[in-house]
Amino acid sequence: MPSPFESPAVRYGLSIINAAIIAVIALALLEGTIRWVALGIAVLEVVVTPQVLKQAV
Repeated sequence: MPSPFESPAVRYGLSIINAAIIAVIALALLEGTIRWVALGIAVLEVVVTPQVLKQAV
């Protein structure tokens, strides 16, 4: 049975959803420098997570 992580749509979809959740929390609840750190983490989530999931297959 093939892994669901073989599909690029699944890999990028998961990372975009996670990044959106982080961004909403950052914009709604955080202030100052920590907000920018959280938004940076969201960007890293979109860039790094699909690559890690691709290697996991």
